[in-house]
Formats: sequence, structure tokens, C-alpha cells
Amino acid sequence: MASRNPQRPNVLFILSDDQGAWAMHCAGNADIVTPALDRIAASGVRFTSFFCTSPVCSPARASLLTGEIPSRHGVQDWIRDGNVGPGRIDYLDGLPLLTDVVAAAGYRCGLIGKWHLGASDVPRAGHVTWFAHASGMSPYYDAPMVDEREPCTVARYLTDELTDRALAFVDDESMRAEPFWLALNYTAPHYPWIDSHPPQYTSLYADCAFSSCPQEAPHPFSATGNPATDEGQRRPRESLVGYFAAVTAMDAGIARVLAHLDASGLATSTLVIFMSDNGMNCGHHGIWGKGNGTRPQNMYDTSVKVPALFMQPGRIAPAVRDDLVSGYDLFPTLLDYLGVVDAPKRKRPGRSFRALLENGASSIDREVVVYDEYGPVRMVRTREWKYVHRIPDGPHELYDLAHDPGERTNRFGDSATAAIASALRARLDDWFAEYVDPLQDDARHAVTGCGQLGRVTANASAASAFADVPIKPLPVPARS
Repeated sequence: MASRNPQRPNVLFILSDDQGAWAMHCAGNADIVTPALDRIAASGVRFTSFFCTSPVCSPARASLLTGEIPSRHGVQDWIRDGNVGPGRIDYLDGLPLLTDVVAAAGYRCGLIGKWHLGASDVPRAGHVTWFAHASGMSPYYDAPMVDEREPCTVARYLTDELTDRALAFVDDESMRAEPFWLALNYTAPHYPWIDSHPPQYTSLYADCAFSSCPQEAPHPFSATGNPATDEGQRRPRESLVGYFAAVTAMDAGIARVLAHLDASGLATSTLVIFMSDNGMNCGHHGIWGKGNGTRPQNMYDTSVKVPALFMQPGRIAPAVRDDLVSGYDLFPTLLDYLGVVDAPKRKRPGRSFRALLENGASSIDREVVVYDEYGPVRMVRTREWKYVHRIPDGPHELYDLAHDPGERTNRFGDSATAAIASALRARLDDWFAEYVDPLQDDARHAVTGCGQLGRVTANASAASAFADVPIKPLPVPARS
């Protein structure tokens, strides 16, 4: 009946899409309704300073699966081409994935929801269930999906369909002896927002003040050309209703899955993880979007900080932790937690934080530093300072987070902080020099934030792999 062994637990890995760390009630947001996420947080560990490796979906997701940074795995922007059909491109071809390692150790893997790493219509090795979104985003009704290898269209609200598929997966796997690994990848709360979600969720926000999302004047670098995020600037209230409703609808689905684990007797032998791929600005800093909500791309905490919850009753004690951890730490942590041995060919950048989950360690043996990248934009962040370097000529940024946690005053160029900027720049250069693959080094490529068109290879020109104009999202059908 799946795994009954808490030391070799099943894994339910829930990943949302474009959810800021601020978009949970348990994170202090009084506007939003998230009882299931609040339950996970109250029963497990909630990290308040968990960072994605890149503030856009595909690179961040690739890092979770490979344990590598974008400048080594080569997915450096959201995947715009090669998702399905004869022109499919497997952007992770030849790379050992976390699911490969656990499948080899006896886990039965399933993917339900968003993949967005190319070749969505070819199930990955080791997966016994594959129900993938055909691209990366779409309307919530009539969504294009791939059921194993067969294209299909889901007429009903997609969040509900993904939840029902997850329940069926748990039922099927509970009849077997092996542990399962289920990646339940919701498309929520990615746009579209307006007129896209069931009224029982949008009605919750009819009178909401949305004080958690103050609307500021557009950022001077605000990117335009995407109708959905442009609409956020023009119709912020309607967009916020949709965004918040998408989160709450997903939360209701998560509640159903948790209840199913309880009823199946699997709660104590299942590690539940909830994260998002990247952060999101819904008016924060005058931006609607994430890292590519500006040109050049940004590294604000609202773009790079993500929710991160870990729950396994009896093994993980409730705690709120402010340790700085990153998406590249997840690969070694989960293998360590599951007791799965891996022999990587090279040193990966991440460090296991299992001790923070299991025994309430006050700290772990690591530098309290995280790094981030998005094309020519790189970030190093300590607890007190953040330095953002834009290759080759800036503009660069330096924030005194101890006194300016909102990142309002750029101290770069200030003579009083020149030594700090120089030291952080040196750390940034040294770290990337250790972990990049020179061929995949995204500082050398024309990453624009408008999408990746193919794998970066020795024979491809840098510019040809990345788009330079925004793509128009699919039309959104109105639903009552």
C-alpha cells in the first residue's frame, strides 16, 4: 500500500506557478485564503527565505530537477519552442534528473500538470503516469494537455482536473508496495486572471482591500507587450481578484489531496512539499510579472523568493525558519532525506538542508549566501546585502537589506559602500566560475526574457536560441 515506512517515505511534490512567497495567509497575508497551505505550514517547516535559481519558470524548474544552475543545465529562459510535435526539443536531454535517481532507487514517479521543459508529449523515463500541459500556460478552461503520449483538451477547470488526477494516482499507487513520487504541478496562479476562475473563489475577493499588493507607479524598466501583465497595470483590481482566486482554488485542491492521504493511511509516510517555481510581482515595485516583468530583468526579492513548505508528521517538527536556502539545494536535500545514494560526476552547487527539517538544527554548515541568474543578470545575496550585476555594463544594484528590506535605495556607486560592492562582486565571479559550463554560460547569450527557442549548442549562434519579441498569450474565454 505504497510506502508505510516514514524513513523511506512517498513524496508528494506540489509546485505552483508564479506564486510569490507573500501569497499565503501563513506568510502574514491577511487578504488571501489558503487554509490547506496554512495547515502544511503549521504542521511542518516553512522557510521564509527560500530562493529560486532564476526568476522565470523553465530555468527554475530545470534546476530543481538537475541540481544545477541555469548556466550549466542550459535552460536559461522560459521555453517558447519545442514543446510538442515533430519539432519537439528535449531541453534536459543527457542530464541526470532527480526523478531518474529516485526511480532507480525503486520509486514509482508520476507527473501531473506543468512540465515546460520541452518534449511535453514524451513521458520521461521512470514515470508510470504522465499527464503534462502541452506547453507552459493556457486558459484554465479548454487547456491543451498530453495524456501519456496522446494530445487531449480538458474542457473543465484545469485545477480541478489536475487534483482529480492526483487522487486517482494515489489510489492506484496505494495498491502497490513501492513508494511513489508524485509531481503535482499546478498551472495556478499563472495568468490568465480576469474572467478565468470559478465564482465561488472570485466572490471571496469581491470586497478585498488587497493591502498586500500596493499598486505603485510603473517601474521605469517595466516590460510591455504581454496583454495579461499589461492588463495588470490597467485593471489591477480585476487582475488581483483572479490571481488570488487562482491561489485559493489551488489550495482547495491541495486540501482534497491531503484529505485523501489521511484517509488512505499514508500521511505519516509521505513527505509533502509545497513550493513555487519563481516569485511574482502584482504591483510590487510597480511591476506586474516576475524577473522578466522588466527589461532588463530584475532580481527583487518579490521575484526570486518563493514559498517553501515541508511536512511529514512524526518526522518533521513544526517550525518557521529564516535560513537562506535555494532551489539548487533541493536535489541533495531530498536524496539525503530519502536515504537515496547518488554518485554525481561533478560537484553540484547545492548543500543538503535535511538537518533543518528533521532535527531542528539551529543552523547547517554552509555559507549564508544564495546566488541567482537570469541571462546577463546575476545576483548574490547575504542576509544583510544584495548585489545585482548586469553584464556587461549595468545598471548594477546594491541594497542594504538590514535597513532597506524593501529594496528601495540603490547604494551602488555610493563611496561608503564601494568596498561591500567590490567584495560581493568578487564572490559572485568566483562562485559562477566554479559552477558554470562555459558553453552554457548565460552571460554570453542573448537572453531577453522573451523565451528560449532551442538548446544552446556549440554550433548555434547565441542570438538564435532566444526570442527578442514577446509572445501573445492565448485568448481567454469568459466563464460564468
